[in-house]
Amino acid sequence: MKVKMSGGPATLQLKLILLVIALLIAAGTLIYTQSLVDDLQSREREIVELYAASFKSVAVGTSNGSDYSYQLEIIKKINFPLVLAMVDSTGSITNSIIAGRNIEVDSTLSTEQQNDYIYEVGKKLQGLHQPIPIYFEDEKPTQAIFYGDSHLVTKIKYYPFLQILFAIIFILISYISFSYLKRAEQSNIWVGMAKETAHQLGTPISSLMGWQEILKMSYDKSDTVMDVAYEMDNDLKRLNKIANRFSKIGSKPELKEEVLAELLEKVINYFNRRLPQLSKKVSLELEGDESLTCKINPDLFEWVIENLVKNALDAIDSEAAGKIRISYRQIEEHVQIEISDNGKGIDLRRKSDVFRPGYSTKKRGWGLGLSLARRIIENYHKGKIFVKSSSADEGTIFQINLPA
Repeated sequence: MKVKMSGGPATLQLKLILLVIALLIAAGTLIYTQSLVDDLQSREREIVELYAASFKSVAVGTSNGSDYSYQLEIIKKINFPLVLAMVDSTGSITNSIIAGRNIEVDSTLSTEQQNDYIYEVGKKLQGLHQPIPIYFEDEKPTQAIFYGDSHLVTKIKYYPFLQILFAIIFILISYISFSYLKRAEQSNIWVGMAKETAHQLGTPISSLMGWQEILKMSYDKSDTVMDVAYEMDNDLKRLNKIANRFSKIGSKPELKEEVLAELLEKVINYFNRRLPQLSKKVSLELEGDESLTCKINPDLFEWVIENLVKNALDAIDSEAAGKIRISYRQIEEHVQIEISDNGKGIDLRRKSDVFRPGYSTKKRGWGLGLSLARRIIENYHKGKIFVKSSSADEGTIFQINLPA
């Protein structure tokens, strides 16, 4: 049996594409945020320049009694650290501090200690931005304003890094979670495959062993031997059919134009022979145009119908009279097949879960039948399979739509 493994170059390529997209998003976020920071810093520099001009106006015009309330109001609204200090011939800050704004200074320190602290802050600010010189009458400035970034600019600066950090944490958590779920799902698939294989092979193998014992006891009875040979031939055909089914999983099966009625009758006859062994009073009905044909793979499609009928049988109470009805018809460009039962129904909240590998409400089930059915119908036959309707104690209808 050939099984197509997941992963490989295609998976690696997808991961690389996702990584490139993530890097592009991160780069775009950084560039856009940096553009906002540059705009805000440019605006704050204009405010500092206005502050410098206002300070110069106040300093030069203090003797003529002019009103500088407007300039002083501008100064009050500055919300970023700022130091006004004397500068040396090279434009560097000196220890002669004139004023400082928005700088947290310990009030318990002496005036000289506070001045030294503001001086140290000014030196740090000098490394952040080009200071704004204040010219009076001399050609060289004797004073300058040293300023930093406001809280808003600082927050925006670090925002993209925090965003990327949180995104990385989220991606890591998601990757670990999805990897765990994927491993669990793959484990369910492998376990389910193994159990499904054992289940499929078990019935005909047990039957062959029984026929072998009958042959040993009746080797001298030609009529009995011929009957046993016929039944053994049926079991061998069943084994061959099972091998063909599993061999087609993972490979592209050949689709042929088939008469639906003939294939569906085979399934009904197969279950009718086994209903007495199940101790269930269930009637199986088939309804549809006997001449309707559809492009399908007989082995795989028969497997789908068998799984749906098995689920319907499991849903019917052994003490109640059950009814399973298979109907089919062509509607425009689709062939519609419905499998209905009068069993216990499906919880509407679980309608999408019934096709998930490993999901099962049966104690003896392994939750692979409907998952295989969906794969066969959707991946190989380009159709759709879904729960059309279901209600408690009234039954369930599964619907399959295939291209006509």
